[in-house]
Parts: sequence; C-alpha cells; structure tokens
Amino acid sequence: MTDPLDHWARLAGSAVLLDGFHALKHALRFGAEVPVAVTADRGATLALAGELAPDVREALAVLLTEVPARTYASLVPRPHPTAVAALAVRPSREANLRELARLPRAAPVVVLDEPRNLGNAGAVIRLAAGFGATGVITTGTLDPWHPTVVRGGAGLHFATAVERLAVPELPEGPLYALDPEGEDIRGLKLPDDAILAFGSERAGLSADLRARADHLLRLPMRPQVSSYNLATSVAMTLYHWSAL
Repeated sequence: MTDPLDHWARLAGSAVLLDGFHALKHALRFGAEVPVAVTADRGATLALAGELAPDVREALAVLLTEVPARTYASLVPRPHPTAVAALAVRPSREANLRELARLPRAAPVVVLDEPRNLGNAGAVIRLAAGFGATGVITTGTLDPWHPTVVRGGAGLHFATAVERLAVPELPEGPLYALDPEGEDIRGLKLPDDAILAFGSERAGLSADLRARADHLLRLPMRPQVSSYNLATSVAMTLYHWSAL
C-alpha cells in the first residue's frame, strides 16, 4: 500500500490543494478525483461530516488518513481550523474550454478582467457555483487555481468551469460589461448565454475588454459611494439574471 505522505509528495507539484473540510466536501460532491486526503483528527473530521455532509461521509471514511498535527501543518501554507487537507486532480483545460464554448448555454459565463485579489476571485467562483453559472474566466496574470483562490472558493472550482484566457479567446455570446457609464441594469433582462464581465478592483475594465463589449451596464449605487466589492457586484448581477 502506498504511503499517503509519499503519494502527497509526488502529486503536490501538479495537483490542486484542497485546504479545509469544506473544500474537500465540495470537491467530492462535484466529482473531483481526490487521490489523497489527510487530517490531524480523523474522528473529529468524520463527526463533522456526519453533522454537515453525511452524503460524503462514507467517501471520507475510505479516503482520510490521520497524521500528526505537525505533519499536517507542514503540508499547507496556513493550517485550516478543521485540520483537513487533500490533493485533487485539476479538470483538463480542454474539458473546461468545451464547456465554456458550448451553445446554447443555460447560464452566463462570468469574466473577471485582470483581477488582483486572490480572495475576491475565490469568492466570485463560490458565487458562480451557487448560481449555477457556466463558468468563471479570468484574464491577466492571476491564476484562478492558485491555492488561495481555491480556499476562498471552498473547493467549488469543481462545480463550474474555471479557466484563464486572453480577451480574444473569450467564448461566443453577448458580452455585458459592468461600468459606471453603462445603462442601468434594472432596465433590461440578461440572456442565459450572456458573458458578464467585471473590471479589476482598482482599474476597472481594460481597454481590450471594453472594446469587445456589446453592452455596458451599471449597478444602482447611491451618489458619492465610489464602488462595490468585486464579489458583491458579481452577486448583484447574477441575482438580477436569475430573478428575471
């Protein structure tokens, strides 16, 4: 039988780090391949699964290996309160691109245009998964599969298609970009095949993305309030789409 820590060492350079119980729970629920998982307290983790996620408890009972707390802490950048970590196989880029390009779409694709904050990107992926969005695309240098993004997304990268693309590579569909100079979003219905684009936290939309946009939209905002948090803007827009 392969030693779990040896298995971890071999996979760590290429696999997706699932940091914490909830990330592992969601990855398993949405079909991720998880070759190895460890915990500093197997009994407590299985009890937590019995309370919060009985649907994956049996899978966890087979998968989890208990290791000393010091060993667990050495495997993650920042120990999670649940003392659980796992490695998952990243979905193939080809499969994600096929999903993003498939038409007709039943739900929009979210585009984060040159985002900067890893935690915000993770929160957006969590939102997108919750609303059933087709996927989340980032442009620019931020890696949407960075461990901090996966932690912020609570493992829900496996519930939607997540990729990084250049603006010319964006999938087909009417592109609605959020911009303070745009039309009030309350005056229109967003189609299911929409591409919903959001600018970076400080710089807004890039010139390339703005030029690609078919429509500019703005969210309702009280005068003298400068902006919303990125994840809040995405949540408001996806709610508007889902409610009409």
